[in-house]
Amino acid sequence: MKTVNFDKTLFEVTEQYPELVPVLAEAGFAGVANEQMRKGHGRVMTIAKGCEHLGIDIQAVARVLEAKGFTVKNCAA
Repeated sequence: MKTVNFDKTLFEVTEQYPELVPVLAEAGFAGVANEQMRKGHGRVMTIAKGCEHLGIDIQAVARVLEAKGFTVKNCAA
């Protein structure tokens, strides 16, 4: 089972599941597609904090990930 913890950094989840890079980019995390940003800012930004910072609906991101076969953990709106 592929589980994405929204409390982990973008770097951690994309290292664990590289296939998430285009999925997260499409969901509004455009910077994650840039390798330098992913390895830099992505080391401190969690999915949850990124949603808050970018004004992205966290539940919408969860739905996108679930539609791609992931289980979502720690996704509180």
